[in-house]
Amino acid sequence: MLNHLAVEIAAGRSRIALLAGCNNLKVLMGAIKQGVRLSWQRGGDGEARLFGGDEPGSSALEGAHGLSAPPDIYPLFENALRARDGIDLETHRQRMGELFAPMTDVAVDNPYAWFRTRRSASDLTTVTASNRMIAFPYSKYLNAILNTEQAAGLVVYSASAARALGIDESEWVCWWGVAQSEKVGWWASERPDFAACPSMLDTHVSALVNAGIGIDDVELMDFYSCFPSAAEMAVKMLGLSARDARGFIVTGGLPYAGGPASAYTLHSGCEMVARLRGRDARGLVTGNGWYLTKHSASVLSGTPPTTGAASGLIDPLPSMAMPKDACPVEPNAEGSGQVLTYTVKYDRDGKPERGIVIGEMGDGRRFLANTSSDIGLLEDFVAVEQVGRQGRVAAGKTCEFLPA
Repeated sequence: MLNHLAVEIAAGRSRIALLAGCNNLKVLMGAIKQGVRLSWQRGGDGEARLFGGDEPGSSALEGAHGLSAPPDIYPLFENALRARDGIDLETHRQRMGELFAPMTDVAVDNPYAWFRTRRSASDLTTVTASNRMIAFPYSKYLNAILNTEQAAGLVVYSASAARALGIDESEWVCWWGVAQSEKVGWWASERPDFAACPSMLDTHVSALVNAGIGIDDVELMDFYSCFPSAAEMAVKMLGLSARDARGFIVTGGLPYAGGPASAYTLHSGCEMVARLRGRDARGLVTGNGWYLTKHSASVLSGTPPTTGAASGLIDPLPSMAMPKDACPVEPNAEGSGQVLTYTVKYDRDGKPERGIVIGEMGDGRRFLANTSSDIGLLEDFVAVEQVGRQGRVAAGKTCEFLPA
């Protein structure tokens, strides 16, 4: 929406725009739990305009197998990334903790953060009563927190409007370039490669090119970081080191600063503006919708752009050589196959209750299956690497994967 407003202003169709949003989920859920009807009013006589789409993020087939919410689905990318990098489970746990622990440091210094608690890498990944497993390999402290009460807003001006209002140019934060895109393969279970994200690559690189800079010219970054795999994917797609000294967040991230539904990037945008004001520096803010499905990126700076700001994807796309077409799932798969990625969901008592596997049949067809609910099998499933494991798929109410 920020990108849309900036384009409208740059085209002369608007001079000043307000972009504001809030998340009242905590008070709403509390009211529902207590059976209280809130007296919130809907105001205004105008007709709302829908930005983007309202398509569901997961399919009925995915839902039947237990993939219906972000905590269920982002682990699929995480496990695929680990297997692609060829690291063991313990090293991987350390890597996740080391990536997200610095975000808690940022949240501590952010007065608007929901959780201002500094945690070590071990704190984030060690399973305890207060940090139970949600879905392998994520414990609670590695999950975005949506149950918040937060709000943010940005005012966007044309240069002429800002001058007319007497806003000192030393206080300006300028819009340099943007891009946005969506996945060709919409459903997460049909992605051709769970350890890569072509649409993210295209979006982030296009925004940088439109701004006339490269990633090395960026001083500040805020990668949408609902779960480690989202931030890791951005790091991977941009060819960065996970230990980049610049850091990848300015708010503290969705698990710690708070992930107020679709409004998180308002908070990262506001914080980026505050950090850039009065500085000759560039900041990259990225957004992500559903399951690495929709992407946006904006480049901002405390100085005016050296060239005219631009939007849209560049040609040729950086992802030209990457597979993109959806791999349809066979709903009644039968036969031998191997695991492409997987997760195990846990109940509120911290016990594993459902294994979920996405794999490939011997003839190349994609399958989606559950394991049995046997505790021993599920504990084994999270104890050793399962990507690449062979087994058999049997059709039923849901497909079942029987490990070899």
